[in-house]
Amino acid sequence: MLPPTSVSAVKVLRGLTLLAALFAFGLVMFGAFVRLSNAGLSCPDWPTCYGRATWPEHAHEIASANQAFPGRPVENDKTWREQVHRMLAGTLGTLVFALALIAGWRPAWVRFTLIGAAVFAAIGLGLYLHGERVFSSLLAALAIALPLFAAIRLQRHGAWRISVLAFAVVIFQAMLGMWTVTLLLKPVVVLGHLLGGITTFALLAWAALRYAGVGAEDQRLARVRGWVVLGIVLLLAQIALGGWTSSNYAALACGTDFPTCLGQWLPPTDFQQGFVLWRGIGVNYEGGVLDMAARSAIQLAHRGGALVVFCYLSWLAWRLARQGLRGFAAAVAAVLLTQVLLGISNVHFGLPLAVATLHNGVAELLLFTLLATLARTQPRMPLPISHRMEAV
Repeated sequence: MLPPTSVSAVKVLRGLTLLAALFAFGLVMFGAFVRLSNAGLSCPDWPTCYGRATWPEHAHEIASANQAFPGRPVENDKTWREQVHRMLAGTLGTLVFALALIAGWRPAWVRFTLIGAAVFAAIGLGLYLHGERVFSSLLAALAIALPLFAAIRLQRHGAWRISVLAFAVVIFQAMLGMWTVTLLLKPVVVLGHLLGGITTFALLAWAALRYAGVGAEDQRLARVRGWVVLGIVLLLAQIALGGWTSSNYAALACGTDFPTCLGQWLPPTDFQQGFVLWRGIGVNYEGGVLDMAARSAIQLAHRGGALVVFCYLSWLAWRLARQGLRGFAAAVAAVLLTQVLLGISNVHFGLPLAVATLHNGVAELLLFTLLATLARTQPRMPLPISHRMEAV
């Protein structure tokens, strides 16, 4: 039997989860802005920036930073972007920890497990700053494992377990942020960091939808549930292809040609080199290391994936409308069309920063529309015991 949950706790969880989901949405967009403006290595150390909690601003601070990091002189217009992104990520981590703590407050062992995870993460960060990389990594792994274990064993409904699970994802996401800098923008790590942000947003959005009571009373809506899940899987695969395109600096590999590439329908491509995930350690990937044929292969794969997703989600919107979910169908269709137009604009206008950043945000919005549709096909989350008694 599931432990009782008060109405007040559900209200707090509903509000905090919505706030965290909105924050995560903005953070992924800001991360895209940092990446697309080539500011990912503007702070050569982590989590500090040139050894500072903020970033060097004054002339003497900049001179000192340049002396300490001669291979990476300060770029005033970029350092703030990277460090503000880290500060925002830390704020989100605090929000998610509070959310997990409230969701897992009872039983007591879950509460203490989550507190222990936070303590291990903090100690690991301190050890990392003092150069103890091995012990720091071990403590970080333990900090991730503890909330994972708690989420699996927690005897509550899905939204509560997801709230706890999100804390583990956030800790791992912080490690990916560290590796993004220390491994010099290695594409597979940059991609992992993007997918970690998307996963965090998706978990928080799903929990917010369920806490808000989104669900179905008509079980016939379950007929489209599998098709919606498939749409989410295809969209996530396409987001991954977009992340791989961006992290390998292949967004303009076809120039500004669309639908052709470099003036051809089948330009020279090298798919084998374009999709090598690991190329060793010590290589600086800023600006990309692939030749044009490999980058063109990545860009064409991204375009092909976009075509598949567009066709499938267009059909899904039609199917949703037939099932009576016309509002959800219209939302999916509208956001999908917007995303396609932004993708074409990215190429046609030479990847303007505002359009490229918005392209990332609308991908999140499209994911949210599908998650909301999926939630609408699920049975409603049971009401707290006290609320059921009041209803009687």
